[in-house]
Amino acid sequence: MIPRYTPAFYSELWSAPRRYRAWLEVELAACDAMEEAGLVPAGTAAEIRAKEVQLDAARIEEIERTVKHDVIAFLTHVEERVGPAARWLHRGLTSSDVLDTSFAMLMRDALDDLTRRADALAEALARRAREHAKTPMIGRSHGIHAEPVTFGLALAGHHAEIVRGRERLAAARARIAYGKIAGAVGTYAHVTPEIEKRTLAALGLEPETVSTQVVPRDRHAEAFCAFAIVAAGIERFATNVRHWQRSEVGEAEEAFTVGQKGSSAM
Repeated sequence: MIPRYTPAFYSELWSAPRRYRAWLEVELAACDAMEEAGLVPAGTAAEIRAKEVQLDAARIEEIERTVKHDVIAFLTHVEERVGPAARWLHRGLTSSDVLDTSFAMLMRDALDDLTRRADALAEALARRAREHAKTPMIGRSHGIHAEPVTFGLALAGHHAEIVRGRERLAAARARIAYGKIAGAVGTYAHVTPEIEKRTLAALGLEPETVSTQVVPRDRHAEAFCAFAIVAAGIERFATNVRHWQRSEVGEAEEAFTVGQKGSSAM
């Protein structure tokens, strides 16, 4: 991602430190649930949390170069920071219990933010569409002048598309918020469905209906399809704005902030 165009929220959300913190959140939520089930000594999760573990992404990656396994590297580093209590983390779990569940958390948070942004864009388009409901402009067919329309009508079309995109994001958000704490092949060999349910509830997720080693990938595919469709709608709007502000068209202008420059040559 190009830093200039990347919101700080996403730079942080998809960073290595945030990913490892999400892994630790999953491990501790599972530890809490196992304590309640009597499988882990009482107070273990609290003891670990009390240490306010500061994970070092560079150290985890250094360990991974030796062990060739990301989750083992992570757990090794947690043990370095926590001490003996860390031995109870990851009891009965497989790597994908942590990876897929934490990814669902991050995807959910991303979709929540994207939905808010879609709402803001839709509101702005609706406001401008009403403002220009009677502002005449030429309608075009294949770029050729056709019949008169209004600028408000053009914006209303983009508004409707963003609203549909927002609905797709909401649907994808509901479908992606699923995790698994079911072991190596999803059979609950060393945990129970109740432990899974309690763990995921603490993380704001639902248990996967039927998992294997992983959460089924159709959930992710639906989210990525929603992203692509919404991005295509925004691209269509951006392309129209680019056309409207051509020198020979002059129907709209991009707002510039004080001191902003548009070209290093002109």
